[in-house]
Amino acid sequence: MDKIIIEGGKRLEGSLPISGAKNAALTLVPCALLTEEPVTLRNLPRLADIDGFQHLMNQFGVSTTIAGSRPEDFGRVMTLQTPRLTNTTAPYELVRKMRASILVLGPLLGRAGEATVSLPGGCAIGNRPIDLHLKALEAFGATIEMTSGYVRAHAPDGGLPGGDFSFPVVSVGATENALMAAVLANGTSRLDNAAREPEIVDLCNLLVAMGAEIEGIGESLITVHGVKRLHGATYRVMPDRIEAGSYACAAAITGGDVTLTGANMKDMSATNHALRNAGVHVEEVKGGIRVYRDGPLKAVNLSTAPFPGFPTDMQAQMMALLAMAEGTSVLTETIFENRYMHVPELNRMGAHIETQGRTAIVHGATMLNGAEVMATDLRASMSLVIAGLCAEGETVVHRLYHLDRGYERLEEKLSLVGANIERVGGD
Repeated sequence: MDKIIIEGGKRLEGSLPISGAKNAALTLVPCALLTEEPVTLRNLPRLADIDGFQHLMNQFGVSTTIAGSRPEDFGRVMTLQTPRLTNTTAPYELVRKMRASILVLGPLLGRAGEATVSLPGGCAIGNRPIDLHLKALEAFGATIEMTSGYVRAHAPDGGLPGGDFSFPVVSVGATENALMAAVLANGTSRLDNAAREPEIVDLCNLLVAMGAEIEGIGESLITVHGVKRLHGATYRVMPDRIEAGSYACAAAITGGDVTLTGANMKDMSATNHALRNAGVHVEEVKGGIRVYRDGPLKAVNLSTAPFPGFPTDMQAQMMALLAMAEGTSVLTETIFENRYMHVPELNRMGAHIETQGRTAIVHGATMLNGAEVMATDLRASMSLVIAGLCAEGETVVHRLYHLDRGYERLEEKLSLVGANIERVGGD
């Protein structure tokens, strides 16, 4: 198994390209199930999760072609077309490693009137039930049953009638599934307390480009007027705000000066606010965002929250950064109950972090030392890389399959700005 070796202490400087957003792309790909016509996605990141989703789409009769792809390029252009659905079952062997697989449920139900989807897998960061996905679909008229580890959903004869659903708590995935089911429903559907993440906006924008009628994009109340059919479209995936935030932390922890080309300032407001409070300069420049640090890092207190709050997907990376800050920082994780598995690994590198339930207390200004560490989930993996970039000596990060799920050719990008980092084959 591959591993990454980092020689710490190198100041990062230069320009680093930001890829298309993983979390958006995994929502946009299943939109191809909603139409017979081609859907072309540009700026699609080269990631293991995207490859896995492509194989899952092939299971339903979707043809996928990649245009103009060169090994040295970041990103791809993929065209997906579903002239007819040949299957409506997503089997366990294809979905067990990827939680986003549940996002085929809504579009299959909307177009075919039925779907059978294995319960998904993904990162082991806590309990992430799909009950809100199912309750929303039931509110639209679907019949749901659970059997042998599968969700079986059926629409009435003639398709989903549509309906109203109010989310008791904000759920990004459930909002996405509900939107894709509602666009082909016979009537009007309303989603109250819907997620407002930029990735939700990206999904709505693609659906509208395909002919959907959606009101309230970017707001907590979304109204969808069902249409008879959708057509194809060509769409560019939004830049990855979590990747950009991760590399911003990498630049900051090394006292560097990095321009994140392609990053979108407005999608990162909470992350940028946290970085600035920690003593990092973040400014919009032509074509991206410049991140640099010319003074000490400062302690901050953060609590994760749905958008526009501080994203849970940035909690681990900020924790690594704050391990080098002056003073004591307090991080509270409100989204997932088991997202501090990176703490023991950071402590192995010399950090002083305590956890009390959903709260982590980071005693900063410690000297980090290189060590062999084990990645436990996607964002935890990146926190270890960030720590390794400023640590004294050599850091070896194992279990790279987590990183490969969410960061496109990470070691190549970090090398562009001066990091001493390489991927080597494992034993």
